[in-house]
Amino acid sequence: MESPDGSMSAARARQGEIYLAGIAGGRPKIPLDPVTLEEQARRRMSREVFAFVSSGAGLDTTLRANRAALDRWYVLPRALRDVTHRDLSIELFGRRLPTPFLIAPIGIQDIAHRDAELATGRAAAAEGIPVIICAGASKPLEECAAANGDGVRWFQLYWNVREQAESFIRRAEASGYSAIVATVDLPVYPWRTRDLELAYSPYLRGKGMAHYTSDPYFLSALRETPADEGPGRQRINAASVKTLIDLTRAYPGSFWKNIRSKEPRAAVRRVAEFYSQFFLRREDLPTLRALTKLPIILKGILHPDDARWAIDEGVDGIVVSNHGGRSLDGAPPSIDSLPAVADVVDGRVPVLFDSGIRSGVDAFRALGLGANAVLIGRTYIYALALGGEAGVRELIQNYVAELDVTMALAGCTSVAEISGATLRHESEPPRPRQESTVETF
Repeated sequence: MESPDGSMSAARARQGEIYLAGIAGGRPKIPLDPVTLEEQARRRMSREVFAFVSSGAGLDTTLRANRAALDRWYVLPRALRDVTHRDLSIELFGRRLPTPFLIAPIGIQDIAHRDAELATGRAAAAEGIPVIICAGASKPLEECAAANGDGVRWFQLYWNVREQAESFIRRAEASGYSAIVATVDLPVYPWRTRDLELAYSPYLRGKGMAHYTSDPYFLSALRETPADEGPGRQRINAASVKTLIDLTRAYPGSFWKNIRSKEPRAAVRRVAEFYSQFFLRREDLPTLRALTKLPIILKGILHPDDARWAIDEGVDGIVVSNHGGRSLDGAPPSIDSLPAVADVVDGRVPVLFDSGIRSGVDAFRALGLGANAVLIGRTYIYALALGGEAGVRELIQNYVAELDVTMALAGCTSVAEISGATLRHESEPPRPRQESTVETF
């Protein structure tokens, strides 16, 4: 379906591309069904890597609850409406964006694909959606910025040492990042059963260190600290030797110089200590606010009081999130917390949403319940593993196209028209029919 100005809708463009390629035997690079996508990615990854990417905290209770809670919201189809033209664009922090999607911060992407965050950043820029670069990235934030080019990018920050946070913020500002996303739902490293069962932590193998090992404050502090043995003395065997080689290669400089130095192992220990606790307290918010004029968004808010406090301290945005079920097992589904947080915020700052999003329909649900925009999470890591940059681009296109279709079938011509009235919870009885005012004879 073409709009009045002759442009083609996102849905028709994506569907046409797939069906036309099918005439010559072509198929999408990545599965459109999220279950199949995850299964194919599992086959591509090692057992340890797949467990790290796919698992939640504890018994995965919250991870599963995120999905179940989203599925309990029905989209109400509407007929007899002119939906010829749909506008998916939104305004966020003074920018007009073509869709209400962003790429969520996920670290250590080189365990999925060698191009890691560079491929993700290029894909996001090509599709016109912002990318949030994770604090635990595989590539330095300057390289991520260069790959993202003219795209919109935000920097995720974990707060531990003020001087370290300030150094990251200064680098992000100099590299064209336009917002700081402070993750607040991991004051301690979570209990992730599947990782513990496999005794696998990528951080102790030199992964997720690129921002730190390219950071002047970190390197200066590291060299002033007495050298130690890094993550601990281990038995000498094939596995420990491989780990030593991996973390040595992850550290800047000559491999042979690093293999003789204790510095790479000390860096791993220091980064691991950082990742073990991130205490951003309410009293720290003014300090963080004073460090930058960029918008500050807090990610990991589920309680309305936390949202109220954050806004009182000058925060510019909220991400309603339970970390995709990877933080506290037994926490409520993010979608169940969204309406109450959105009510408290009351339009004063943007409310973003993540956790459990697997489709354009899910995005529609979140937008209807109060979100201004939606973050795409671990599914893009699966797409990255299967197709690199092209895989991530396809995934984004699929989300956008399905949201476009859903809006049309729900009678919405703009994102602003998506509201609670376009949804019904499975526990609600059908809405009563209005009495007719037309006389009958």
